[in-house]
Amino acid sequence: MFQKKISLSNAPKLSEVTPNDAPAPIRLAEVVTAPELPALFVADLHLTDERPQTAAAFFDFLSGPVRQAGSVFILGDLFEYWAGDDDTGSAFNRSVCEALRVATVAGVAVYFMTGNRDLLAGQGFAHASGVQLLADVVSVRFGTRTLLLSHGDGLCTDDRDYQAFRLQVRNREWQAGFLTQPLDARRNFIEKVREQSETAKSGKRAEIMDVSADAVAALLRSHGYPTLIHGHTHRPARHTYLIDGHRCERHVLPDWRGHAVWLAFDGAEFSVRSTAPSPPAPFPQAGEGSSE
Repeated sequence: MFQKKISLSNAPKLSEVTPNDAPAPIRLAEVVTAPELPALFVADLHLTDERPQTAAAFFDFLSGPVRQAGSVFILGDLFEYWAGDDDTGSAFNRSVCEALRVATVAGVAVYFMTGNRDLLAGQGFAHASGVQLLADVVSVRFGTRTLLLSHGDGLCTDDRDYQAFRLQVRNREWQAGFLTQPLDARRNFIEKVREQSETAKSGKRAEIMDVSADAVAALLRSHGYPTLIHGHTHRPARHTYLIDGHRCERHVLPDWRGHAVWLAFDGAEFSVRSTAPSPPAPFPQAGEGSSE
């Protein structure tokens, strides 16, 4: 939602925020055990009323493929931006929450992890939509098979300026201070940041904005060499690694551009699905990396 080299003068400094201003801790699941299959994974929809085709694809996704699924995992950046849980009053945001709630009431477990664009989504959003909130990172266990889920921006460690900024805006006291501002002021602030974010990205090398191989290896190693699924980079692919003698996979989810696309898991195999007119191709296979 934010990027580096921006003015935060409109947001309260940490010194201006008292502990009593901080919101109550959000209950985030760090482990999900035995969710229903098939499981669908999506990320980076960037929903906004300015992209009606993508929004329509999401509503069709919820009323179609999701109803045939056991569980759905949304791995961040569902919205182009989310200014706070009091933003559920807008007609568009309300329609998204209502559509999600219809799916959950129908019996589909929908899990949600915040991304960098919607990191302010919390208990209010969960209550309005019926989703279950996830930590970033979370382990999902299907019997003996473990999948590790993340939004992915925390793995882009080569961009040190962004990581410093990410740490700041995920600070509970900073968020509490920001949320004390009027909703319209927050929206205007975020709109300006979005513009500056695009300018900042144009001046970065592409590899800086991708995940770090060392960060990926360290994460997989620390969680027992599972399969990793994440979004954020908008570079869909299936990567394979040999880490300490263990073969691991990393699936990168695509962003949505006018149609729905998701990764499905039946408990044994992954497949790429889409509502695009032509059948989706499997995620491109990247070269194998190693970390011994």
